[in-house]
Amino acid sequence: MTASEAPVENAFDPVPAIAEELKLAPAAVRAVVKLLEEGATVPFIARYRKEATGGLDEVQIRTIEERRTYLLELHERRTAILSEISSQGKLTPELKKKIEAAATKAELEDLYLPYKPKRRTRATIAKERGLEPLANLIWSQAREGHPLVNAATYVDAAKEVPDVQAALAGARDICAERVAEQAEVRKLVRETFAQHASLSVGKTKDYADKTTKFDAYAKFEEPVSSIPSHRFLAIRRGENEGVLRASIELAAEVVLPKIERMVGIVQGTPFAGELTQATQDAYKRLIVPSTQVDVRVELKLRSDRAAVDVFAQNLRELLLGAPFGPRTVLAIDPGQRTGCKCAMVDSTGKLLAHETIYLVQGAEATERGKKVLRELLGKHRPSAVAVGNGTHGRETELFVRELLVAEGLKEVPCVPVSEAGASVYSASDVAREEFPDLDLTVRGAISIARRLQDPLAELVKIDPKSIGVGQYQHDVLQTLLARKLDEVVESCVNRVGVELNTASAPLLARVAGIGASLAKKIVEFRHARGAFKDRRALLEVPGVGPRTFEQAAGFLRIHGGDNPLDASAVHPERYPLVERMATDLGVPVGTLVGKGDLIDKIDPKRYQEGDVGSFTLQDILSELRKPGRDPRATFEPPKFRDDVRTMEDLKPDMELEGVVTNVTAFGAFVDIGVHQDGLVHVSKLTDRYVKDPNEVVKVGDKLKVRVLEVDLVRKRISLTARKEASGNAGGAHGKPPQPQQPRNQGQGPRNQGPQGKNDRGRGQGGAPRPQEKGFTNNPFEKLLRNNKP
Repeated sequence: MTASEAPVENAFDPVPAIAEELKLAPAAVRAVVKLLEEGATVPFIARYRKEATGGLDEVQIRTIEERRTYLLELHERRTAILSEISSQGKLTPELKKKIEAAATKAELEDLYLPYKPKRRTRATIAKERGLEPLANLIWSQAREGHPLVNAATYVDAAKEVPDVQAALAGARDICAERVAEQAEVRKLVRETFAQHASLSVGKTKDYADKTTKFDAYAKFEEPVSSIPSHRFLAIRRGENEGVLRASIELAAEVVLPKIERMVGIVQGTPFAGELTQATQDAYKRLIVPSTQVDVRVELKLRSDRAAVDVFAQNLRELLLGAPFGPRTVLAIDPGQRTGCKCAMVDSTGKLLAHETIYLVQGAEATERGKKVLRELLGKHRPSAVAVGNGTHGRETELFVRELLVAEGLKEVPCVPVSEAGASVYSASDVAREEFPDLDLTVRGAISIARRLQDPLAELVKIDPKSIGVGQYQHDVLQTLLARKLDEVVESCVNRVGVELNTASAPLLARVAGIGASLAKKIVEFRHARGAFKDRRALLEVPGVGPRTFEQAAGFLRIHGGDNPLDASAVHPERYPLVERMATDLGVPVGTLVGKGDLIDKIDPKRYQEGDVGSFTLQDILSELRKPGRDPRATFEPPKFRDDVRTMEDLKPDMELEGVVTNVTAFGAFVDIGVHQDGLVHVSKLTDRYVKDPNEVVKVGDKLKVRVLEVDLVRKRISLTARKEASGNAGGAHGKPPQPQQPRNQGQGPRNQGPQGKNDRGRGQGGAPRPQEKGFTNNPFEKLLRNNKP
């Protein structure tokens, strides 16, 4: 049997390659792969199979999953290529070895290129004209002969080779294609471009003399190897809008001599000049265009991943924001022309009452509004008032605070709550199913109340892209973004745990192993049969089998049920172990739960056996000490200045406290209570140098800032969080200040999501919403301004 007839092997084990690449124990990687193949979810593996995986976390497990998928796809493609080349009778042992050693899809495709069916090219036409022997003579660098003499024998008008020059040109075309199809050459050029090429940007003719938001890139150049994600995505957006043109440039002398050496040009030989021309033609005509495309694709993927990671990190911090807790809340969705929608919800999020009040339609309407609020407060006695932070939100906050003080309810906090994505929820199928008879605006107010009670439980109902914490989310690969954000939501939900008897279907759908359709069945079962008394009752729900129960049970909580362990993260499969611990101590399980002095008496080593090791025991004992402990921070309302409500109130050097709403590669956006977030550039986040803003701030962080500049025309606020002296223009430690990046340089428009309710410059889409007409003259604003502290 010849090498070309050798059978292609299909057996493939990705574990050794993954273990070596990620520097992980092969046994742990194999355990993860096996569990994934069996249908286990990532949160379940990370939490309840630590013994098998050696304690790998979710990030490591997802990386294993991603690399396994890539390597399996690579293997499948490799098998197909080997089969195709084998069928052509061209699979040599050397080529087979190279193909099997290819570590990336790009390398694999480079090796396959010479054997890949292709359209008619200049080289194939030259071959049809019988010029391949002449090309072989040039390619071999024959030391005898002469190009003109040898080419004369191929002149044939019938074959469309009219003269010697035409014959040599055709032969060079064949050689050029051979150069371009060498895998080593393509790899060299691709790597050289990635390391040394620059992205050159300019404006198109149509916009050359026009002012645009991309003018910072009118004459711009930056190395491909170091251009930040946000800058490249901004340039891409400028190209898509027809304002910019960009190209990847590299001086030929950087790489061409290396290619000539790889091709084997022997200077001084008769055909050296012809092969040199062919090589230069191959580089310019065949290699550079495809390499530019490859590098741009790789640069786009790199930028997409960076942008998606920024979005994912912000989303994680937002979802894990501190909950106010299961307490009665009055929510107010501010409005001027259409009024403020008020919704009172109980500790479970159930709507108790809703009203509409008008605060800018005159003194009489304002007094009626006060009366309505007094009645709501007196009847339901809420633990907090949540006010949407959209337009008119700060004025509404002050109005509510004054009313609370007047009513002797000063201890009831009035808390601003982000409206980002609230309108998306209000018009969604989920909202219509929950409140079919309510107006969209009332649904929005209910959502605001629930966001205060439990941000995670409410935000899972909204497409993450509508929440307003992203960076170029509409410019990145949507499948990559959707997958990453889904992973974040799944991770957060399962980390916190879900109350089985109160959770909505969208929240239950994010629990490991459940999904959307099964979540609806669980809710329907709960409505029909009543609250679940214990976790085992979940198996009575149609569609919930042993596998689903295994995956989901540990992440579901039942407080006040028959089994005290159901309120903890202890998995039901370990209940017998806990019961054994309690029996050994001579107490009921209920007495053991939460009793640190009893738990201290447990010797973990006594219970290490089989698949129960130190990881499992440590988790169980931690849960017994603090059953169902919420990993989120303790709630603390933000403190905005009452005398600062609009951008017009801001002055340079004014010091404020704000809340970080979005973290990007170039800085952090901070809500300081004026309907428009301010930007703290990365160079102004701290007195020390930081490359990544995430090193010092997260979404939801409280941050003390100072106003640097206010641009009322373009609705931009520049802030600093440095501790430098007021009015000091210099940077930290006496160094000159780093220049602030222009608002759209590398950022693009601040708003990027679909147009939603929160149009106040929070990454939601479109320009910030202008103040409604007549606002500055309405009596309510005058009342508020006259009552400034």
